[in-house]
Amino acid sequence: MRLEELQVYQLSMNIAEQIWNIVIKWDYFLKDTIGKQLVKSADSMAANLSEGFGRFFYKENKQFCYYSRGSLFETKTWLRKAANRNLIEENQYSEFAKELEIIGVKLNNYIKTIGKQPNYK
Repeated sequence: MRLEELQVYQLSMNIAEQIWNIVIKWDYFLKDTIGKQLVKSADSMAANLSEGFGRFFYKENKQFCYYSRGSLFETKTWLRKAANRNLIEENQYSEFAKELEIIGVKLNNYIKTIGKQPNYK
């Protein structure tokens, strides 16, 4: 299996791009404060999945998946702050929260499979 075939990876990449397209339009102060944190945490979800996948040792892969899950929760917090400060609409926050919930479920399911596949040593 290739990394790009993992649905959790695809969804993580997609939500990070959606967030980027919103933050890139903010003014300097907003980008420099909430924007950078939000983009970094969103990008970190897929980046940690990639790093773990590339380790080829299931315990390390799981550890990086846990980092990815932490970044997911951090992203949700920054999105909540963005909504609270009227940087995104409440309905945008709700849609992102739903997407993050789906990613979280898929991530947890992926974590459960790591180490049970015959190609791991």
